[in-house]
Amino acid sequence: MENTQDELKAHLMKTDEEFRRLAEQHAQYHKQLEALEAKPRLTPEEEMEEHRLKKLKLRLKDQMNAIISRNRAQNVA
Repeated sequence: MENTQDELKAHLMKTDEEFRRLAEQHAQYHKQLEALEAKPRLTPEEEMEEHRLKKLKLRLKDQMNAIISRNRAQNVA
């Protein structure tokens, strides 16, 4: 199952502009979060930014999963 999920994601990265854009933005937020999490302490502003980035990243993941589900349903139908 996991292999087909990875294959579908790879296919969408090549063929679906929206999915690719969402994935790239998701990766950018991930890098920003890693940079914040690498700090020993966060300022209150950095904590707010961390929280904001996590929400944005989750929203993107939900949108990507919706595209995956839609694509999977089209292939089954």
